[in-house]
Amino acid sequence: MEKKRLLLITQEMEPYTEGNDISALVGKLPKYFNDTGYELRILMPRFGVVNERRHRLHEVVRLSGMNIIVDEDDYPLLIKVASLPNSRLQVYFLDNEEFFKRKMVFEDENGTPFSDNAERAAFFCKGAIETVKKFGWAPDVVMCHGWMTSLIPLYLRTAYKTEPIFANSSLVYGLFDSQRAFEGGDHFLQKAAINNITKKDLEPYREGDQVSMHKGAIHYADAVMIGSESINSDVEYLSDVADKPVLNWQEDMLSASGEFLRGLLEHQEA
Repeated sequence: MEKKRLLLITQEMEPYTEGNDISALVGKLPKYFNDTGYELRILMPRFGVVNERRHRLHEVVRLSGMNIIVDEDDYPLLIKVASLPNSRLQVYFLDNEEFFKRKMVFEDENGTPFSDNAERAAFFCKGAIETVKKFGWAPDVVMCHGWMTSLIPLYLRTAYKTEPIFANSSLVYGLFDSQRAFEGGDHFLQKAAINNITKKDLEPYREGDQVSMHKGAIHYADAVMIGSESINSDVEYLSDVADKPVLNWQEDMLSASGEFLRGLLEHQEA
C-alpha cells in the first residue's frame, strides 16, 4: 500500500528551538509518524537561535533562489536542510537574512515583539507553499503548528486554491497557547494580503477589535489539533470550528494524533 504523505509545517521544534509546547510536541511527531508509515516533509523557519554548525545545516541550491513578495517588497528565500537527529528524516529550513538573522525568535531581549512579525509570518507561509511546489510533492495532509503558520490555511484555500499539488490535501491546524496569538492588528492583515486575497478573505481573522491568527486559521482549516493543556476547548475563537474534527489535548498526544490523522484520511477517501 502506498504511503500517505504528511507535510508538517511548524514555527518551532526540538532540538532546534526549545522551551515551549510547540517545540516539545512537534519535536516528537516526525519520528512517530515516520515509524507509523507516513512519508514526511518538514519545514520550519531558520531562526537565528538555530545553530547551523551544531545541526549541520547546508543550503539546498536547487530549492533556493526564489523571491517572495510581501506587501510589494521582494525578499530572497534560501532553503537549508539538516538531518533530524536519530532518524533518517530531513528538516527544511526557510531562511532570509532580514527576517531570521536575529538571535531571538519573536521578541527582543526586553520582551518587545519585533515590529516585522507580520511580514515574517507572511514570508514564511508563502515561502513554505512555494517550496513544496518546487518539491513537486503532493501531500495528503498539511499539518500546520503555531500562530506563525496560521496564514497557510488561508493561502491554500484562496490564493492557491487552483494549485494541483494541494488539490486533495486535508488541512490540520495545530493550536498552541501563545502570547503572539493576537499579532499586529490591521498591520498584520495588510501584510497577509498576498496575490488576489481580498478583505473578505481576511475577515475570519478578526475578533472584535483584534486580529486572531488562531481564529482565521481555524476557519480555513479542515480540522484542529489542540497542542497545549492550558487551552480550554470552549474558548471563544473555537466557535469557528463548527462541525470540524477537533483533537483536544491529552496526555498521549502522539498516539492520539495518529488516530486523529487516520480518521481524517478515512473520511478523505470515503
